[in-house]
Amino acid sequence: MHNLRRFFMLDPEVTFLNHGSFGAVPRPVFRDYQSWQRVLERQPVEFLGRRFTPLMLTARSSLADYLRTFPSNVVFTPNVTVSINIVARSLDLAEGDEVLSTDHEYGACDRTWRFLSSQKGFRYVQQPVPLPIRSEDDFINVLWKGVTSKTKVIFLSHITSPTATIFPVAAVCERARQAGILTVVDGAHAPGQIPLEMESIGADFYGGNLHKWLCAPKGAGFLYAHPSVQPLLKPLIVSWGYESENPSNSMFVDYHEWTGTRDIAAYLAVPAAIKFQAGQNWESVRGDCHNLAKEAQQRICELTGLKPLHAEELFFGQFVSIPLPDRISPTLLKEALYRRYKVEVPIIAWKDRKLIRVSVQGYNTQRDIDKLLYALEHLL
Repeated sequence: MHNLRRFFMLDPEVTFLNHGSFGAVPRPVFRDYQSWQRVLERQPVEFLGRRFTPLMLTARSSLADYLRTFPSNVVFTPNVTVSINIVARSLDLAEGDEVLSTDHEYGACDRTWRFLSSQKGFRYVQQPVPLPIRSEDDFINVLWKGVTSKTKVIFLSHITSPTATIFPVAAVCERARQAGILTVVDGAHAPGQIPLEMESIGADFYGGNLHKWLCAPKGAGFLYAHPSVQPLLKPLIVSWGYESENPSNSMFVDYHEWTGTRDIAAYLAVPAAIKFQAGQNWESVRGDCHNLAKEAQQRICELTGLKPLHAEELFFGQFVSIPLPDRISPTLLKEALYRRYKVEVPIIAWKDRKLIRVSVQGYNTQRDIDKLLYALEHLL
């Protein structure tokens, strides 16, 4: 197991098993982030007035290369919630239309679609997807039970937040394309945790967070849009990119890159995050983290006597949600884990189930999993 703890600024007294919520930034990346902030404050007019466009292009090109696409197909956003709002608010949906999703989606994005459905009159349909998933075909057959002649959009997570499940989005996107249905993917937990190739995934729109598993600074996310659907997108914030006086070769970039004065250091530090992971043989790190997550699932299920949510390893990566007894209070257990044992880990109430979501990043070790099990043995 790689021991990368020395690169992170996390409190050494805390057993940190919650990377999935907000991430954590390695020291070299944080230094790069702060360096850009200092450059900005040294000469703000030079930085934002003259260097903004070439600096953003360099950072965006690095991200595009990482995502195996072209720089004109991606724009930086603060996070996936903003990315999904750009898409959802732009699409011409009306009464009689349906947006199909699952019952595993992130609450902020659920709220976005529900809000817009109440404004525009379309239906937001959440198809139940029972766990465990046995195969890609198993998932697609269940999801497609929610498809009707009124389905205009399929929205789903690449890796779900509450259940930490990897959905086979490429297969979904392929079938949706054949049916003439637009696809919108929430990739909040995907960059850095699983390999990504935008063109192979085949989504029309894909939003990702870079501050989570890629370990970039907070406030770094992106929106990918396939060239064929970029004209559908309207600016979430109308600024100088609309009716641009100096248009680029991409209206998509013009509309969404400049939204007014703001600190862009988090975006400019994304290449440093990509470089950091590449320098640490991240494929091996991911494999080690997955094995620790698998061990956590096995040991907690042995402790509780409950069956795991994931019967197949390919449906989870570096974090895993594991069932807990129904009798527990998520709030009380989470507080006790932190107050008594200094273990930071989320306890989730999802549907009628209680789950513990264990994140394993390169700074975690066997000792962290042992500490978690020790605490659970006493508290449960």
